[in-house]
Amino acid sequence: MNNKINKEFKPASWAINNSTTMYVLMSIILFLGISAYFNMPREDYPEIKENLVFVSSIYPGNTSEDLEKLITEPLEDKLKSINNIEKITSTSQENFSLITIEFNDKIGFTEAKLKVKDEVEAVIASEDWPMFNNVKVDPSVFNMTFTEEMPIMNINISGDYTSKKLKEYSEVLQKEIENLDEIKKVEIRGALDKEIEIGVDIYKMMSSKVNFYDILSSIQNENISISAGNLKTGGKRKTIRILGEINDPDELKNFVVKSENNSPVFLKDIATVEFKEKDVTTYARENGSSVVMLEVKKRSGQNLIAASKKIRKIIEENSNQVFPKNLKISVTNDLSDLTENQVTDLVNSIIFGVVLVVIVLLFFLGFKNALFVGFAIPMSMFMSLVILSAMGNTLNTMILFGLIMGLGMLVDNGIVVVENVYRLMEKEGMNRIEATKKGIAEIAFPIIISTATTIAAFIPLGLWPGRIGKFMIFFPITLSVVLGSSLFVAIFFNSVLVSKMMKVEDNEMPLRRLIRITSILGIFGLIFLLVGLFSGESDFSEFFRFTGSIGLFVSVNFWIYRLFLRKMANNFQLKILPIIDNFYEKILKFILVGKRPYFIITSTVATLVLAFVTFGNSIGSQRTSIEFFPDEDPRQIIVYVQYPEGTDIKKTNEIAIKIEKDIYNIINSKKYSDDSGYNFMIQNNISQVGEGSENPEFELGGLSEMPNRAKITTSLRDYKYRNGVSSRNVRKEIQEVLKDKYPGVTIAVEKNASGPPVGYPINIELTGEDYTLLIKTAENIRDYINKSNIQGIEELKIDVNKSRTISVVKIDREKAGELGVSSGQIGQQLRTALFGAKAGIYKEDGEDYDINVRFKKDDRFSESALYNQNLIFRDPSNGSIKEIPISTLTSTSLTTTFSEIKHKNFNRIVTIYSGMSSGYTDAGAIVSQIENEMSNFNGNLDGVSIDYTGQIAEQNKNQAFLTSAFLTGLLLIFLILIYQFNSISKPTIIMIAIFLSFIGVFGYLSITGNSFVILMTMMGIIALSGIVVNNGVVLLDYSEILLERKKRDEMNASKELIQLKFESIIESCKSRLRPVLLTAITTILSLVPLAIGFNVNFYTLFSDFNPNIYWGGDNFVFWGPLATTVISGLFVATFLTLFVVPSLFLMIEKFKLWIGVRYR
Repeated sequence: MNNKINKEFKPASWAINNSTTMYVLMSIILFLGISAYFNMPREDYPEIKENLVFVSSIYPGNTSEDLEKLITEPLEDKLKSINNIEKITSTSQENFSLITIEFNDKIGFTEAKLKVKDEVEAVIASEDWPMFNNVKVDPSVFNMTFTEEMPIMNINISGDYTSKKLKEYSEVLQKEIENLDEIKKVEIRGALDKEIEIGVDIYKMMSSKVNFYDILSSIQNENISISAGNLKTGGKRKTIRILGEINDPDELKNFVVKSENNSPVFLKDIATVEFKEKDVTTYARENGSSVVMLEVKKRSGQNLIAASKKIRKIIEENSNQVFPKNLKISVTNDLSDLTENQVTDLVNSIIFGVVLVVIVLLFFLGFKNALFVGFAIPMSMFMSLVILSAMGNTLNTMILFGLIMGLGMLVDNGIVVVENVYRLMEKEGMNRIEATKKGIAEIAFPIIISTATTIAAFIPLGLWPGRIGKFMIFFPITLSVVLGSSLFVAIFFNSVLVSKMMKVEDNEMPLRRLIRITSILGIFGLIFLLVGLFSGESDFSEFFRFTGSIGLFVSVNFWIYRLFLRKMANNFQLKILPIIDNFYEKILKFILVGKRPYFIITSTVATLVLAFVTFGNSIGSQRTSIEFFPDEDPRQIIVYVQYPEGTDIKKTNEIAIKIEKDIYNIINSKKYSDDSGYNFMIQNNISQVGEGSENPEFELGGLSEMPNRAKITTSLRDYKYRNGVSSRNVRKEIQEVLKDKYPGVTIAVEKNASGPPVGYPINIELTGEDYTLLIKTAENIRDYINKSNIQGIEELKIDVNKSRTISVVKIDREKAGELGVSSGQIGQQLRTALFGAKAGIYKEDGEDYDINVRFKKDDRFSESALYNQNLIFRDPSNGSIKEIPISTLTSTSLTTTFSEIKHKNFNRIVTIYSGMSSGYTDAGAIVSQIENEMSNFNGNLDGVSIDYTGQIAEQNKNQAFLTSAFLTGLLLIFLILIYQFNSISKPTIIMIAIFLSFIGVFGYLSITGNSFVILMTMMGIIALSGIVVNNGVVLLDYSEILLERKKRDEMNASKELIQLKFESIIESCKSRLRPVLLTAITTILSLVPLAIGFNVNFYTLFSDFNPNIYWGGDNFVFWGPLATTVISGLFVATFLTLFVVPSLFLMIEKFKLWIGVRYR
């Protein structure tokens, strides 16, 4: 302990002796920090890169059962052998198979993809792997992230033009936008690709004795360019090239399909040739009007706001220079607006917190000392941004809240340093340098340990598994970086500044200097302000107004401080603080005598028990709900519409239009408009039918056309513009209007996700071998639960069904064999007639268009024409042409098959799922009621396993992890404290104080009835434990220093050890009262804006003289539970540090003395 008193802390002493180097380092960090702030990519939520690999296979013309048998199962069997697989799921549906492999973190992204690719290639190499168009089906293996599949904006193009022309305009934008580094891809919706269709007339084809093979061979052999090699003549090489490719689709009409007896059959004789759009696979609308829509998707890790600005510039340039003036282009669902608002609000919360903290420091420490401590705030922030940027992070809400959370904590180290140096200069008469070196030496080790213990509380969170872990890990990383930066700033930068500039006496600034400084600031501020006011409306003029207003504001505040605040601060420090110190000392001397410490501790423990009991009762009565993630107001309301598999897209489009009208009646009602008719709630509404209608939260990697599905997205204005009306009302109205209105249609009214996707709140998985039985059981369970009338369930749906109608063709093998016809011939004939066959490619303007041969439309969808067509082929035995009607060799019957077949970990699975009704947030309570009702279910469950998964499974898993992380963090803290104190008793005291601080958290929840948000409240408890430890370490460590001093003081030789410890703890508590109070007050004030939902825009306040004040908002809903957890817990923890910790200390010391223990 003598080392702490007599020796210097060498790193700090080196910094003090090399102040110029430190000033340069400060400047570098300041420059790099500002640069990092402006250059870091902005995002709403952080991108999470999951270790997912997708295997997608397209096999047109096959049912879900065919895909499962021929594609999915062979691939799954091979993929079983790969190590480190966490979960493997698959979906087999008509024409398409998708396998999703989720790996754990023990294997890298690239390695996982390569391993999957190797196994897939091994399967393809087998002889029995299916073929399409004479080529083996080639599965695609790829990685994909959730954020890369979420469109960042939709660009809608409309006008009095044909669909073809609108698509041409959209392709201009598509090409330019896809060239941006930030953009991954741009997909066109509401317009179709083109093809050349050879529409064969069945009757003309049969009368000409032509078959599909003749047509395909003719086109393939004619529409071709071939190099014949090089010809050497006269010492030169000439390349011989045969040009046969068509330059115009009409050239195909004159292709000779067949020629016998000098009687050629031209293609135009038996078929039509059309260069046209493909069959409809997509519709797109904006506010009910048809548009061609561009869906823009961003690359992972790129700057969303920068991408949006570049895209808008491209649109503006093309609108002014390329496109006709009457072409309408609108941008909807631009996520950059939301991101910018979220980030701006959090940045303003940081600024507001800084202002409140500096005001408190001003009153507690005086102007100069407040500047020393306040200096640590921007330096720690900028240093943290440099480190976070170097780590490749984006500037997102998780990181910004980490900075807010660290704001109050980071000044703690600076306060302890400045306050200790000031005390040595004031009370012991040391000079600045001597006091700084000794002051740092006294508290360097304690603040290093206290910072280490705070960071230790967050270390286990770095091992957070799964999707939620990847999302939330940015918070503990940011806090750890901020605390580490604040420690560096306190020891090196603060020590240099106080050693050069600190003064004990509070001298007024000379009046002349004050006038000179404020005049310069005021004049330049006025000039800048006038330039900004009279230079029009632009970013440039805004900046000048902002700079000028800041100059005038600072100038005025110098005089306000000189005339008013300085006197108030001095009175507070010289009169009020000593009164508080002395009053606190009297209370301590009163409560630490006799059996009073036991009473304090007993009553505190009793209060903790009471808080737990009342909290449990509040949950039991459902007054307090348990939520997984904060339930934000919807920023988007998405209506997913789904008909049974096999529904024609035109029918889907018809029902989508009806649902759109229902939605328009709600969102355009007068209650959401102000007196001028402006809709303050709704920003826009877009619809997609077919392609693009998937739910990216649950259907990553999907590539099918989805003609039976539609998606209607209503985007709402930012919270600040909604006149205080909750957007939950809109969602609730839409749910009520659409519920049970359209029989046979599955409708889900969802909202945008808060955080990463975790599955549906109600998700019941049924696994087994008999898929028909699984679906039937799922239907019975759904009906049973619906009859139970459990509140909060939106609508129970089943993800698969057996309603896909198919026509089964059975071949009379015996008759076909006698006539020399194979099943393959019949199948290929029907497939080509109906689905078509690719005959080649037509090239135009650098684009490739397929040439497809099939029956013309009228014949293609006629069962009579399809089955009564002749199978025309040449008999290999005698060369004669045979014509055999397919209907004579086949019989047909109707049956049904599965819309999809899903697997999870190689088992067939059916899922019953539902969202929660608007206003309900506690998924756990609803699922518990379902489980209770299912205990009375009388249906046959033989061969069926039931599991409750989705959000509730994620909730339980993450709650268990957070509990273990909290306990692991406490263990790390305990071990660090043992190392510091070389004692068991003092770390035990601090551990007890942590658990007692729960009084504030659970007491607050019990009183208010606010929700217990698992992720946020648990994170708040973990953060709180670090703060409690911080204060306890500083207090107990300083008591040890005082005890050692008293032992060496000869005047105390006659006193007993317990008396010296009593005096030491009293003096230590009194000396550390201000740092403890300051830590609590600054931390609380830094979180107050988010806790109460107060928002102010400081930039517009000074640039436009409009603070844009509003209450509430998404940040308040999302971060409020964490902020209130820390505030309520810290309020109680401060009392614990000031009263319970010294009581525990003395009680334990007396107990040790009583049993004769002489060690600490």
